[in-house]
Amino acid sequence: MEKDLHGLKIDKSLKIPTRETSPRTVKWIAGGAVLFLLLGAARFLLVARESNEPEVQTLRVAVATPSDSPSESVILNATGYIVAHHKIQVASKVMGKVAWIGVEKGDQVKVNQVIVRLEDAEYHAQLRQAQGNVAAAEGRLLELRNGSRPEEIDVAKANLESAQSDLSNAKITLARIQRLVDEKVASQQQLDDARGRYGNQAARVASLERTYDLVRVGPRKEALMQAEGQLTQARGQVDLYQTQLNDTVIRAPITGTILERIVEKGEFVTTGFVGDRGAKGYVVSMADLRDLQVELDINQADFARLHRGQKAIITTDAYPDRKYEGVIDEIAPEANRQKATVQVKVKVNSPDEYLRPDMNAGVAFVSDQKQAGVAPARAAIYVPATAVRDGAVFVVLNGRVVRRAVKTAGIATAGLRIDNGLVGGEEIIVAPTSEIKEGIRVRTRQ
Repeated sequence: MEKDLHGLKIDKSLKIPTRETSPRTVKWIAGGAVLFLLLGAARFLLVARESNEPEVQTLRVAVATPSDSPSESVILNATGYIVAHHKIQVASKVMGKVAWIGVEKGDQVKVNQVIVRLEDAEYHAQLRQAQGNVAAAEGRLLELRNGSRPEEIDVAKANLESAQSDLSNAKITLARIQRLVDEKVASQQQLDDARGRYGNQAARVASLERTYDLVRVGPRKEALMQAEGQLTQARGQVDLYQTQLNDTVIRAPITGTILERIVEKGEFVTTGFVGDRGAKGYVVSMADLRDLQVELDINQADFARLHRGQKAIITTDAYPDRKYEGVIDEIAPEANRQKATVQVKVKVNSPDEYLRPDMNAGVAFVSDQKQAGVAPARAAIYVPATAVRDGAVFVVLNGRVVRRAVKTAGIATAGLRIDNGLVGGEEIIVAPTSEIKEGIRVRTRQ
C-alpha cells in the first residue's frame, strides 16, 4: 500500500509549459465579447418592439371567377336566396276548435287531401234546424197550391145558406113589426130592434158570400209568391249551414309539401282578429317545391344587362358541385330606393330534393343574342363587411399597414363586393380597430 500511495504523489519536478497571451489575441476576445453584447441588445430591442406591435387577423383576397362554358359567356354574377314561387297559408273558412290534425312538417300531401278537422256538432245542429224550416215552408206552399178541400167548400156553402135563411127570417120579422107599428100595436123600439137584426144578418150574408167565393177560387197569386220566397230562403239557409259543415274539414289546396304546422289539437281557429297568443288565423303553410325561384337584388348599375327570359346557371353553397338551369321569370316593376337595387326572380327549370327554400344560391347570367355588344362580367371580389372602414381597407405589406381606398357595389351572401381598389391576392385586415393606422407595423394572424 505504501508503494501505491507513493505512486500517487505529484512529481513537482514536472511542470506544464505555459504560453503568454499575445496582444492580438486579447483584441479578438474583447471584440467578440462586444459583438455578443450588441447582438443581445438588438435581440432585446426587437422582442420589445414586437411585443408593442398589435396583432391583427388577416385574410387573403380571392377572386370569384365566372363559371364560363364553351358556348355561353357569363355577363353577370349575383347571389340570393331560393324561395317557393307560391307559398300558401292554408286557413279555415269557419271558426272552431281543432279536433284532429293529420300532417307533420315536411309531409308530402296531394290536392284535396284532408289535413285538419274542426269540431262540427254546432254546425250539424244548425243544419238540422234549417232543414226543418224548409219542410215547413214546403208544406205551406203545397197547401196554397192545392187550394181548398171539398169539405171546406161545403162548410163555407152551408154557413152561407144558414145566414141567408136567418136573413129571410129577419126580413119577415121586420115587415110584421112595421105593420104593427103602423096599427099602433107595437112600439117604435121594437121596430128599431127588428131593423138592427136585419142589417146584421145582411152584413153576415155578404161576408160569408165572399168567404165562399175565396174558398172556391183558391189562394191569391201574391200569397203563392210569398210562400215560394219563404221556401227559397229556407233552402238557402240549408245550403249555408251545409257549406259551413263541409268547411270544418280543411283540405290541401294543392299538391305540395307542408312547410310549417301552426295549430295543435284543441286550439281554436278563427276567421277574424288573430292575436299573438289567441286563436290562430291559419293551420299550416305549404308550397309546391317543384316550383322554385331564386330571389335576387340586382344593382341598378348592372340591371341593364338583364331581361325577362334570359338564361342563368344556378349553384348553391350547400352543394356547389350541382348546377341547375334557370331563366328570369319575374322582374319587379319598381326599384328599391334605399338599396339602389331591382328585385329579380329566376325560375329553376328542374329543381330536385337538394334545393330547399331560403338556401343561399349563386346565379350566373349568361349572354344571348339580345345581349350582343354587352361587355362580359368582371371577376367578382368579395371581402367581409367588417374589413371596410371609411371607404377603405387596410392591406398588410412587409409587416406594415397600407390604407387602400375601395369602391363597393352592394353586399351579398359572399360578403361586400369590391368593384375598384383590389385586384386579388392582397392580405387585408379582417376587422381593423381604431388603433390601426397607415404605416404602423403589425403582427398578422391569418
